Amino acid sequence: MTTVDVTDWKHRFAVLMATLGSLFVRPEPRSTAYAYVRGLLSAVERKNSWWLAEAAGHASPRAMQRLLTTARWDADTARDLVRSQVVDHLGPGGVLIFDETGFLKKGTHSVGVQRQYSGTAGRIENSQLAVFATYATDRGRGLIDRRLYLPKSWCEDSERRAAAGVPAEVVFETKPQLATDMLAAAIAANVPFSWVTADEAYGGNPAFRADLRDRGISYVLAVACNTRVRTALGTRRVDRIVASLPPTCWQTYSAGNGSKGPRNYDWAWVTLAEASPDRWLLVRRNPTTGELAFYLAWSPTRQPLRTLVRVAATRWAVEETFQAGKSQVGLDHYQVRGWTAWHRHTTLCMLALAFLITVVATDTTAGSHSHSSDPAGPRPFLPDPRVPIRLTVAEARHLFATLLIPPVRDALHILQWSTWRRLHQAAARAYHYKRRNGDP
Repeated sequence: MTTVDVTDWKHRFAVLMATLGSLFVRPEPRSTAYAYVRGLLSAVERKNSWWLAEAAGHASPRAMQRLLTTARWDADTARDLVRSQVVDHLGPGGVLIFDETGFLKKGTHSVGVQRQYSGTAGRIENSQLAVFATYATDRGRGLIDRRLYLPKSWCEDSERRAAAGVPAEVVFETKPQLATDMLAAAIAANVPFSWVTADEAYGGNPAFRADLRDRGISYVLAVACNTRVRTALGTRRVDRIVASLPPTCWQTYSAGNGSKGPRNYDWAWVTLAEASPDRWLLVRRNPTTGELAFYLAWSPTRQPLRTLVRVAATRWAVEETFQAGKSQVGLDHYQVRGWTAWHRHTTLCMLALAFLITVVATDTTAGSHSHSSDPAGPRPFLPDPRVPIRLTVAEARHLFATLLIPPVRDALHILQWSTWRRLHQAAARAYHYKRRNGDP
């Protein structure tokens, strides 16, 4: 059985950090950025400035905090580096996926925070929301862009904007509009995607679909059950159309191989009227529960059902990137409030995740892949219990942290940090008590 090439991993990381280092003029923030990304890949419990600074051997978190706030470097240029890293290693012909995720927060000062629905919590919570773009091929998937959602309440409040450092050119945009901005950026960067997919928040937006058609971009987008479409029999709700479909319309395809086997669903598609802006209605039915999901699809050329199923099934890749980003590299561990700091932390997390994705994409230690190149194929997935599965992002992060990042074992350093944290917490507690008591 082959083993992980630790020397190759070390070389890959050094090359990536050298490229990131070219964004800095001064050596101090360059060194701090290296330590920050290294810390994101480490086994520390929390991936915020305090914990990362302690793991890096710093005496305080000030250098890490300066990296996110006042140091001179461009997070958007670093984002472009992330995009190139992901695309170069995952290859062409991928699916571009848009979705938002929530970051639960306390208080009212973190940029963009308000009480709003968060899919992360499954309810209305005090949170920030951000829209991300994921690029996915059969070799893997990775985050390539991000946009922080700034609610109207923030856009119209000049004091809050100024306190959080929101640039003057930032105006209110809906989540589909933010996705459209990232789509334009991906096209300008020559990202070699073939399809676009997203959930109901984007599929239900006519302007978003129209923009894709105007650009000649094929899509499969989820829509709500009450969406109305044009058919040869007139305009009807999509759920009413399904009710009238004969049993022979349904075909069984896999929506991809999960950890417990193929995720088989029944699929049906309806060609819409020529006057309809969309070309097809795609329907997915759970064979066990009967639950239905609906998609509108369009392509400049005719496509087989198997292709539409493959694209629709790929949408879940963005959920996997969110989970990996939050659980492995601290995407949601930040304790920053400002616009610049949020974008810098998020971009460095995306870079750390991109490194893990390149490692996984080039893994040769397994005899089979966890992702089928044709998830809509009719053949069942039959894993060989004698062969290890493909290296996962979580396992790659664990191996990198264990083999290449030696933990700090200086007892004096650890105790000094314990004192520093407790003093900082004591000062914060005293400030809050003073405020509550109304003392000047």
